[in-house]
Amino acid sequence: MPLLRAQSISKAYPGVQALADVSFELEAGEIHALVGENGAGKSTLIKIITGAVQPDGGRLEVDGQVVGEHDPQTARALGIAAIYQQPALFNTLTVAENLAIGLERGGLWRRVDWAGRRRRAGELLARVGAEIDPDRPVSGLSMPEQQWVEIARALGAQAKVLILDEPTACLPEQEIGQLFDVLRSLKAEGVGIIYISHRLDELFTLADRVTVLRDGATVATSPLAEIDKAALIRLMVGRELSALYPERTPQLGEVRLEAQQLGCAEAGLADISFQLRAGEILGLAGLVGSGRSELARTLFGLTPADDGRIEISGQTVHIDSPQTAIRLGLAYVPEDRRRHGMIGPMSCVHNITLAVLDRLAHHGLLPALEEESLAVDLARRLDVRTPSVYTPTGNLSGGNQQKVALARWLAAAPAIFIVDEPTQGVDVGAKAEIHRILADLAAAGKAVLLISSELPEVLGLSDRVGVMRNGRLVAVLDKAEATQEHILTLALGHVEEAPA
Repeated sequence: MPLLRAQSISKAYPGVQALADVSFELEAGEIHALVGENGAGKSTLIKIITGAVQPDGGRLEVDGQVVGEHDPQTARALGIAAIYQQPALFNTLTVAENLAIGLERGGLWRRVDWAGRRRRAGELLARVGAEIDPDRPVSGLSMPEQQWVEIARALGAQAKVLILDEPTACLPEQEIGQLFDVLRSLKAEGVGIIYISHRLDELFTLADRVTVLRDGATVATSPLAEIDKAALIRLMVGRELSALYPERTPQLGEVRLEAQQLGCAEAGLADISFQLRAGEILGLAGLVGSGRSELARTLFGLTPADDGRIEISGQTVHIDSPQTAIRLGLAYVPEDRRRHGMIGPMSCVHNITLAVLDRLAHHGLLPALEEESLAVDLARRLDVRTPSVYTPTGNLSGGNQQKVALARWLAAAPAIFIVDEPTQGVDVGAKAEIHRILADLAAAGKAVLLISSELPEVLGLSDRVGVMRNGRLVAVLDKAEATQEHILTLALGHVEEAPA
C-alpha cells in the first residue's frame, strides 16, 4: 500500500488548466523525483498535497485512508512537511524560535523553556550537520543556512512525507553531499520523500523513481534505472535540447570593465584585479561565501569599494550607488530574484520599464502606450511566457521571472551585465533559453560577468573563469585550463595562483 496516493487530481484557474487527471504515488522509504518544466503543474500538485490548495476533482490518500477536508494543519497532523525553494522563515526571530514554531505545543499562556528550546534546536541542527548558532537571528543567515534551518524544522516535525522543492538550488557543492546523506538516512527510517529539482544529475544519484509532468498532465512514471537523461529531457519538454550551452565564437572588443586591487571592508573583499571585455562572458566561480555575490554588489555600488580602482571603458570611476552604476552603463540581476530582482505584485510591463521611467516620461507624465509597446517587444524577444504583459510578475514561473528581470536591463541598454545565479531554480527549457540570451548579449558586444554555483554552467558559457576564495580573486583561467577539478582545487585553497 502506498504511503501517499494522489488519484486523478484536477485543478483549474481562470484561463488555465493547471492539473488534468494527474496521479502520483509515493512509497514509504522511497525518494520519488517529480520533474517538469516550470508551469508543468508541480507546484499546484504539491500545494494540493500540503493542503494549501483544494483540488477541483480527484482523491488524496495517506496510509490508505482517504483525506477529506484538507488544509495545512491537517497535512501537518498527517505527517506531511514541505521545504520550499524560498525559505519560509521569520527574519526577526532567532533560529531556535523559528524551529520552535509549529513544533512546540501548549496553551497561549504557557511558560517558555528557553534552555530546552535552544537545546532542541541545537540537536536538530547537529542532526543535519549544520554548524549554526541557535541564537542567531535568521536575518543574518545566508540562503544555504536558511535552507538547513528549514530541513532541521522538518526533521523536528517527524514527517512521514517530506517534500523538497529545489533543495540544492542555493547549496554549495560540498554541502549537497551532506544533504543527500541526511535524505538517505530518512529514507532508511521509512520516510517517503518527494524530490523536486531541475538539476537532473542529482536525480540519477539520489532518487528511486521519477514522475514527469507536462502541461498539467502526467506523462510518465519510471524507475530512474530504466531511463537516461536525454529521454527524461524529451519527456519533460516534448522536444530535443541539444544546445543547452550554445556554441560561441567570441569576438572580443575593448576593455569595458577593469578592477585594480579593488577592496571593500564591508563586503570582505580585498586586492581584486581583473578585466572584462566587450563580447566576453567572464564566469565567476567559488564556494558560497567566497565573495562572488559581494563583488557583484560592490561593482554595482550597493556596498561601494573603499580601496583600489574601477575603470569603465578606460575611465576611472567612483561607483557609490546603483544610480551611478546604471548611469555608467552597468546592469545587475541579483541572486535572489524574488526579493531583489523584481517586484512581484507589479505587472510585467511595470517591472520591465522600471529602469527607464525617466527616459519614457514626458513632462512628468508616463505614456502608457509607449510603455506597453516597449514591454511587449522585450517580452517577445526574450520569449516571456505570460497570459498578458499586465499579469503580476510574481505569478509567473521562475524562468519567466528571470527573463523579466533581464528584459528590464535590456530596456536600459547597458554595456555591462552582471548576472548572479541567472538559472537558479529554473527548469531545463528555461535554462537553455536564458543561456541563449546571455550568449546573444555577448554576441551583440555586451560584456557579461556571470556568477553561478553550477560549474557546468560556468564552463559551458564562459570564455574565461575567475575563481574566488575568502574575498579574493585567486585566479583567472583561460577556457582551455578551466576544468571542474582545477576550479575546485583553487576554490578550496589547495593551490595558490596569481590572478591573470
